[in-house]
Order: sequence, then structure tokens, then C-alpha cells
Amino acid sequence: MATYYDPVADAGDAFDALRGLAHASRRFEHPSDMYGVIGDVLGGVRALQQVLEQLAEAHIAARSRAADDHGDPISGTRDAFAVADELRQAARFVDQTEDHLALASAAAGRIAWHRNPVAPVAAHRWVTIAFFEGEDADEVLDIIDRDGTEAGVKYLQQWDFGDETTGAAMENVDVYDETPHTAIDKEVDEGEYRMMYSPAARHVALYRRHTVAVSDEVDIEILGDRAPDLGQKVSTSSPPSRAVPDSPRTDTAMQPSWFEHPGIAAVKRERGLEL
Repeated sequence: MATYYDPVADAGDAFDALRGLAHASRRFEHPSDMYGVIGDVLGGVRALQQVLEQLAEAHIAARSRAADDHGDPISGTRDAFAVADELRQAARFVDQTEDHLALASAAAGRIAWHRNPVAPVAAHRWVTIAFFEGEDADEVLDIIDRDGTEAGVKYLQQWDFGDETTGAAMENVDVYDETPHTAIDKEVDEGEYRMMYSPAARHVALYRRHTVAVSDEVDIEILGDRAPDLGQKVSTSSPPSRAVPDSPRTDTAMQPSWFEHPGIAAVKRERGLEL
């Protein structure tokens, strides 16, 4: 039981409590209990930082009474300052520990624990097939206006070369959890394809749903001090500049390149992905 006035007794109790926690935390019968333990440890680390800083100040305040074993006050004062410096350095490291524990606590709070193991499921991503804007989009928009959206999707499918297109999209970071779009875009789904287009903005894009097997899932890197939000691009690197594809491929070489989609740029700015 904490005394709140006797630092010697409370330090001993804190040591016993931590020793007991180190033993008890070797196994958790209920995973949901871990969130509360992280929170308590976080509170303890914050208190530890304060203790270290206060110990440093106490050594400085009492330095006039310090001496070595031979009664030398100069040596005692020097060591008092040395103790204070090391304690302050330790407090700075504990402050970093506190930051990481806070992030761990936030992430732990998002976990919903089940009684039984949850079977992993395959993830779905949207692979960029083609994007046109301006004059390059007018032909596709005319097809859509004249023959319907199904004809527009079929036309854009000319730039889908299966695994080769998927691989190029992965390499160029043109893979998304959700298809990028602007507020005025129209959305059409045709089987595994999704077409986003806007006659007013004069652009049209085609995406294909790609299933990522559990064994092939790509870890998403943590940016700075937080994890990325759902719906952002699979990779955290910025895509290269693009040029509009000239025509469907007629040989074994990959013809299309790209312009930056205005919807993609808006999404990246909103989510802090633009470097």
C-alpha cells in the first residue's frame, strides 16, 4: 500500500509490484486484459519519469551535504551533479518509452478479441488499369455517352494485361484499398472492374479488383508516429509522374504510362500521404 509520504517504503512496494507483474504477465488467460495492463504500465512509466526528475533535483538541492568516504566535499558535490545528470538522461529515455507505450495503448484499444481464433481472410485491392483526362478522355466519354457505361468499361479493358498490369501497378504504387475519386465522379461497377468518370472534369479511370492472398499480404509501414488509416494506398511511397497511354498494346512491351489523377492527389493531400 502506497504511503504517499515515505519514498523509501513506496520505492520498495513499487519494486515488489513490478516484480510480481513481471512474473504474472508471462501468460494472459484473457487477451482483453492486456489493454488495461498496458494502460497501468503507461501510468507507471509517467510516474517513473517524475520520480527520476525529482531524484535529480533532490541531489542538486542537497549537494552542500555531499562528500566522499574521506570527507571531501568537492568530490561529493561532483558526484551529486553526476547522479543528477544521469537521472535526467534516464528520464529522457523514459519519456520516449512513454510515447511508444501511448501508441501501443491506442493500437491495443482498436483490437476486438474473440473467444476463438479468427481465420484470416483474403484482402481486396483496386489495381489501376487506365486513366485519361482532357482531350485523351473525350473519346472514352463519347463512347460512354453514345453506347453506355458497359461499352466504356470494355474499351478501357484494352489496357488490362492481367498479371503484367497488376505487377506494374504494384511497382508504381497504383494499388488502393478504395478507388480514388472526386466529388463529381460517377461510379460504375462491371464484374471485377470499376470505372470512375466525370464529363465535367473530363477524366475517366478504370480499376480492377485484385484479391491478395493471406500469404501474400504486404505489411503497411508506419509513417512517423502513427499507423496509416484504412483506405489509403497499400504502399507508402509516392507514385512516379505519369503520361497518358497512347494506344492499346500491340506487342510484348508495355505501352501505357500515366498522368496523376486529380482525385488521387486530393485523397493523398487529405490523408497526409503527399511528401
